[in-house]
Amino acid sequence: MISVNKSVRTKSALLSSLVALFLVVLPGCYSFKDISIPEEIKTVRVQYFENKARLFNPVLSPLLTDKLRQKVISQTRLTQVQGEDAHYDIAGTITDCSVTTTGISNQQAASNRLNITVQIEFKNRKDETKNFEASITRNFDFSASLTLDQAQLQLQDEIIRNLSDEIFNRIFSNW
Repeated sequence: MISVNKSVRTKSALLSSLVALFLVVLPGCYSFKDISIPEEIKTVRVQYFENKARLFNPVLSPLLTDKLRQKVISQTRLTQVQGEDAHYDIAGTITDCSVTTTGISNQQAASNRLNITVQIEFKNRKDETKNFEASITRNFDFSASLTLDQAQLQLQDEIIRNLSDEIFNRIFSNW
């Protein structure tokens, strides 16, 4: 019985030592789910993502903007602000929405692919060397028996989730 208690105490002491080591080694940095935000960063602005794609979906911009804002609030400690003095400033434009045929059966289209491209611009007002622009394209397959409007409606949640995840990861996980 004494050796079991001694073993538990040893493991507990080891765990406490590891936690203390992490607290000493990683000060000044906020990390959660592979997210790393320097301590001096307190605010973020997520600007409205304008839709300039030739195939225009009127709900894509507001839904994507809102989903990204929600994700930033729920998964970071940052406070969202509307002013230009935000430490992190995220802007974006939906630049392309196109459809291509991906499968043919009996000389007819059997499946199509919806391609959506978003151009993002990230500004770090505390460290301008971290500023970047990136183009993100996601593809969504759907049956050729659906119209584009039907496909977009059916895929809407997946489109918004995938695009917002990709944008968030590119900014906060250094992908």
